[in-house]
Parts: sequence; structure tokens; C-alpha cells
Amino acid sequence: MSDPLTAIYDAKIAEGSLRPDPAQRLAVAALEDLRLRIAKPEKKALFGIFAKKKPSEGPLGLYMWGGVGRGKSMLMDLFYEALDVPARRVHFHAFMQEVHRAMTAARKNGVEDAILPVAEGIAAQARVLCFDEMQITDITDAMIVGRLFEQLFARGVFIVTTSNRVPNDLYKDGLNRSLFVPFIRQLEARLIVHELISSKDYRQNRLAGSPVYFAPLGAETRAQVQSIWDDLTGGQSEGLTLHVTGREVEIPAFWGGVAKADFMELCGRPLGAGDYLALAEAVRVLILTNVPQLDSTRFNEAKRFVTLIDALYEAGTKLIISAAAQPEMLYAEGAGTFEFERTASRLREMQAADWGQ
Repeated sequence: MSDPLTAIYDAKIAEGSLRPDPAQRLAVAALEDLRLRIAKPEKKALFGIFAKKKPSEGPLGLYMWGGVGRGKSMLMDLFYEALDVPARRVHFHAFMQEVHRAMTAARKNGVEDAILPVAEGIAAQARVLCFDEMQITDITDAMIVGRLFEQLFARGVFIVTTSNRVPNDLYKDGLNRSLFVPFIRQLEARLIVHELISSKDYRQNRLAGSPVYFAPLGAETRAQVQSIWDDLTGGQSEGLTLHVTGREVEIPAFWGGVAKADFMELCGRPLGAGDYLALAEAVRVLILTNVPQLDSTRFNEAKRFVTLIDALYEAGTKLIISAAAQPEMLYAEGAGTFEFERTASRLREMQAADWGQ
């Protein structure tokens, strides 16, 4: 008889919602070993009413990393489904937003070290934390996460996380990164680091052969883009907050590395290169809707649009877009039309089936 996690995986293959993948099956085995460890009764340091949880010996979780679209989030969801202990599944960015709010509340209560009550509150609610898309792009998060995880591990909390980066590449080239390196070593010491080595990009497969640039705008275009969003996210959504040099940039629709935003939300506001670079770092697919035909009266919006496309292009982010016209006609008159030709060319290149692979 197969173990619960393998049984769930095999059932999804049998029903046709998944395809057999040897790399995924190896990850399932690693996750099942961890599930069995978690299922063991928690040890107590003392008996009686003064009993305390004793931190588990051995690995306290799993760090699963690999390329985009390999099924990391799906496998973590299967693991979460198979757990029979208090657990929570949350996107890493959303989790850090909650941590910031909880620390602010703790400081208002006069707590000297706000990390401690936050860690205690998290540990009281969940024995397992499942994080999707772990990445660190903000110096504030970098300084907090190390101490927070240390306190969670001390309280016996297991952590399972997915990431597109090997641990040593977290917060790569970030400000004062040397202060963050001890956290990386802590991750490597406390978590099993498992690389999902699969040659298949299932997210790209869902987009393969499908258009990613829709014009002109209209009811049919809206329906097509909405269908892609539903397919990539399962119709689920949560907000994403990017922390950029002390500011917060809100992306209202986000799930599993896929973000959706209206043109005016990204280009109608005074955002700059730093904001767009943070967005390109945080998402693997961006669905940008309602790009209008631009002219000299909307020069600022056009300039931001150029900067946004540059950031997405350099990061290799998959772009799905709905626009009023084809790329070459989006900004046909006004200052900067010559420079916009490069943007139009990049928009054409980003429509290729193998873009972002």
C-alpha cells in the first residue's frame, strides 16, 4: 500500500490532471519522509503542567527549488493536503506582510523585541508553515527573516518552502548581503534542500501554442485574458505587496508567481525603474491589461510603460498583454517615438513561444 502523499499524486495522474514525472516523484518521496517525521508525537522536555515542546532533532523542513513551471507549488499543495497536524499554506510575500503588521502591533504594546511575540503567535497556530515562492528582495525583510526563522525552529515549527533560487542565491547582490548570509547557512543546516530537476515546464506547456498578445481591446479580448488567468491560478488570488526603498507597491491580483494588473495601476502611477525591477523579480508571469493607444498627451505613461517592458524583458518574465493596438502602433506620434521602436520590438520578441524559458 502506498503512502498518503504518493497515493494523492498517483490519483491525480490516473484522473489525467497530472502527467507522470520522475523528478516530481522524487520530490514526493522527500516530502513524504518529512510528513512522517512531522506525524511523530512531539517530545516534551518536562512532564506535568510545566511540559514544553522540545525542538525536533534532525531536519525541520524542506527547501524545494527549481526552474519556473516545474510543479513546485503543486507538490507543496499535495503535501499540505496530506498533513494531519495544524498547518498553514501562504505565499511568502503575504506572510512577510503579516509579520511586519504583527511586529508593529507588538512595538505599540511596549515589547522590546517584537520578533519574540510574533514567533510565539505563529507557533501557537501552526506546527507546519508552507511558503510559496520564497525570495528576499528587501533589506528590511532580510534583517527580520533570519531571527524569525531561528525562533520558529526553536519552537519546533516545520517549514516547507518553494523557490526559484538555490538558497545561496537568495537576496543575491542585495544591500548589506553579508548580514544575510548567516540566515542562508541556517536554512541549509535546518532544511533539506531538494532541487526539482525536471526538463518540463508545465506552466509554459499551458501557454504553448496560445497567443499572449491580444488586440484590440473588447469583450472577446477580456474573456481570453481572463481565461488565461483562471487557468494559471485556478481562479485563486491574493494581493502582493512589494517593499521598495521604504515604500509599498500594491499588486492587487497575484497567485503562485502570476500577477495581473491594469495598465493604469502600473503606468498611471508615479512608479519608477526600482518598482518595476522588484515586480519582475517577484513574479514569473505578468498579465497586463488594457494598454491604451498612447500619444504625446500621455508621455509620462508611455515612458513608464517603456521602463516596465525593459524590466520584464531583462528579467525574462513571461508577459501576457491586452492592448488597444499592435505593438508598433501603441505610440505612433509624439516625443520618444524613436525610442519606443525598441519597446515594440521587445514586445514582439516576448510573444515567442520559448520566451522566458
